[in-house]
Amino acid sequence: MKTTPFTNKHIALGAKMADFAGYNMPISYTGINDEHQAVRNNAGVFDVSHMGEFILKGEHALDLIQRVTSNDASKLKNGQAQYSCLPNNEGGIVDDLLVYCIEENKVYMLVVNASNIEKDWNWISSHNTNNAEMHNISDKTALLAIQGPKATQILQPLTDVDILNLKYYTFVKGTFAGVENVLISATGYTGAGGVEIYFEDKDGAADKIWDSIFKAGAEAGIKPIGLGARDTLRLEMGFCLYGNDIDDTTSPLEAGLGWITKFTKDFSSKAIFEKQKAEGLTRKLVGFEMIDKGIPRHGYVIADEAGNDIGVVTSGTQSPSLSKAIGLGYVQKDFAGFDTNIYIKVRDKLLKAKVVKLPF
Repeated sequence: MKTTPFTNKHIALGAKMADFAGYNMPISYTGINDEHQAVRNNAGVFDVSHMGEFILKGEHALDLIQRVTSNDASKLKNGQAQYSCLPNNEGGIVDDLLVYCIEENKVYMLVVNASNIEKDWNWISSHNTNNAEMHNISDKTALLAIQGPKATQILQPLTDVDILNLKYYTFVKGTFAGVENVLISATGYTGAGGVEIYFEDKDGAADKIWDSIFKAGAEAGIKPIGLGARDTLRLEMGFCLYGNDIDDTTSPLEAGLGWITKFTKDFSSKAIFEKQKAEGLTRKLVGFEMIDKGIPRHGYVIADEAGNDIGVVTSGTQSPSLSKAIGLGYVQKDFAGFDTNIYIKVRDKLLKAKVVKLPF
């Protein structure tokens, strides 16, 4: 398994470790519920250094991004980021990603999922017909997400840039904990506020930044958080997880990601998505909460009252914030309306649930 610059820190703190996308990652420290509540109510630190980062440069960088992503990156100004996806040629999704505009029309950073680094690099490279300059900086880039309502207050004394007023989906560059050229962004996936910090791990930068964050947050009770709580936090927001809720067979329109699918430019599968929009979708990703007792899990069948299959669960958990079981799943469009009763098949039983509005 690969390691991150913080792997030894996690092990020393007694984290429950497991293989995630080929990396030895912390799943939990004190327990998922405890860590989840720490982020919702206070502040927590996630090691997400396993994520992939690509730099695209030069006069053809934006053109390449426009052709491989569904969102319109030409709208981005310096210091702005956007959520997007890489459609394949069959109307599915290669990956979802973030696009950061470092220098308008010249320098961009793409942040991709850990499990898809090689796949995404190959996909983007195959479309790089105008020779945009591409650099895969994943292995030398460390990334921490400090999330929660108190995160920026804790971190502000560590940096020379204003992060208290950093707007959602914007970023700044500056010195952080004495380390120069740190990119600090507000693109978190927990819905709890906070920032992410990207930096090159050299000259002991990772240790310095980690130790400084926990020293600054000691009085406030900042905690290290594992990937287990990262999943429950994003699910409560109704955010998609690649490999669960979206993949090579799901379209962004089916997944409720029409807002990142812009038809004002040419990109992979544009014609397929235009046809879906014109003719209407046959299935949709919906959020649901359980009425009967039981926890929905990825892959469980969704049925109607008569027991006929109408879809599949893609994500599910017991929500720590709501104290109820929640899930996401694809259902036939006739069952996608709010308050529609659906049934989750659990060991030959039909457990009642209802479709609800996102976020949970």
